[in-house]
Amino acid sequence: MTLATLDLAAEVKAILSDLGVKAESYTGGTLAVRSPITGLEIGKLREETAAGAAKAIDAAHAAFLEWRLVPAPKRGELIRLLGEELRAAKTALGRLVSIEVGKVTSEGLGEVQEMIDICDFAVGLSRQLYGLTIATERSEHRMMETWHPLGAIGIISAFNFPVAVWSWNAALAIVCGNSTVWKPSEKTPLTALATQAIFEKALARFVADGGKAPKNLSTVLIGGRDIGEVLVDHDKIPLVSATGSTAMGRAVGPRLASRFARSLLELGGNNAAIVAPTADLDLTLRGVAFSAMGTAGQRCTSLRRLFVHDSVYETLVPRLAKAYQSVTIGSPLENGNLVGPLIDKAAYDKMQKALEAARAEGGKVTGGERVHQDEAADAYYVRPAIVEMPAQSGPVKDETFAPILYVMKYSSFDEALALHNDVPQGLSSSIFTNDMREAETFVSARGSDCGIANVNIGPSGAEIGGAFGGEKETGGGRESGSDAWRVYMRRATNTLNYGRTLPLAQGVKFDIE
Repeated sequence: MTLATLDLAAEVKAILSDLGVKAESYTGGTLAVRSPITGLEIGKLREETAAGAAKAIDAAHAAFLEWRLVPAPKRGELIRLLGEELRAAKTALGRLVSIEVGKVTSEGLGEVQEMIDICDFAVGLSRQLYGLTIATERSEHRMMETWHPLGAIGIISAFNFPVAVWSWNAALAIVCGNSTVWKPSEKTPLTALATQAIFEKALARFVADGGKAPKNLSTVLIGGRDIGEVLVDHDKIPLVSATGSTAMGRAVGPRLASRFARSLLELGGNNAAIVAPTADLDLTLRGVAFSAMGTAGQRCTSLRRLFVHDSVYETLVPRLAKAYQSVTIGSPLENGNLVGPLIDKAAYDKMQKALEAARAEGGKVTGGERVHQDEAADAYYVRPAIVEMPAQSGPVKDETFAPILYVMKYSSFDEALALHNDVPQGLSSSIFTNDMREAETFVSARGSDCGIANVNIGPSGAEIGGAFGGEKETGGGRESGSDAWRVYMRRATNTLNYGRTLPLAQGVKFDIE
């Protein structure tokens, strides 16, 4: 089947119907949704009003007041059921992700698997929301810390991981005792409607099994920037987790800070890898190719800068260029294609602008041209580009959300490390080396300044067990595994006196008759 003959609107309608999404929620509205695979419309959603969004947030806050009283392991049971429903819906939801985002089939399914994995993690976490017992200087006293739910958690997600990022936040927030209010990207709202329907199935099972859960525990708000602003400014939202551009973070962060609300920001990533003289070049080639070309370079962890030691440059780079020229580009729904489309024309235009800027800086560009425009005039497929740069200058320091890999030579490890860190972003990074000293230095305090630092794997493709996020203009937020759950809770320090006297700390005396 060619791109021109794909009827994705009919397939989307069937998938949404099977998942329990009502037709009126994605037909007859004002928000047109297009699949990047064909560029054609696949839905028209009704957008929420600002007043309606505020009312929904108030309802979510009311739900939080009830849900926080449910014991955490019972909250975990709801997320266990959500994981079961996601397993049952994995094929359908993964297909919808591929259609709405343009991901190849394995990546669409992989995103749903991430949702399942974080549900499993959150279920275990529901019995481990522990604090500390702290030594106290006062006899017959006990000091400890406890953790309590925070409130209705705002989630703003980006188009490139339209459902996984929601799950990273929602699964943890809900087992921690919070409700959630989700504003998905305007480019990918259909997967949000599908996910909400799956959540509601799990909630119905939870209640049918005797669980107590309020309505409005999970809410989806469809709309543009104005709805996001309601979420950011509403006084019943104590935390907003926002994934997107650095520009978006600069707008969101100060507005939350102005009312002393919390922010969890996952912003730009200009990720790099260093290829050392001792690197296994076969392994490196595979690691670089996936990290740079996977998801058409539209992951926040996509590899964008490659520093190659001058002793292996002439061996690796021609092999990499050959892989770039031979990679299969086309409909992500077709087996064998490894690179799908860019999300839209704006992304394509930004890619071409970056390539022109690189040429102006002396860069040698291989690839980057548009393909398949005869089959799908409104879709934007491009051949991934390698740009050999004389220096780290011009567009190299910017994040362009497209498959552009800037390649540069280096001579010394310290030089490569300094170049690696000399960008405003600090999300993910990697080094390919068999030198233990280089590997250990890279992950040490004087090594990579990113939130994620890998050895002998690329910067892309994080597992849910570790905390995900970065430093500098990446925003400093952490989601998913490790102790990321703490951001969705508030900490209280408690001191209990079980004696009959009242000793004061620091030896203070305050005796009264």
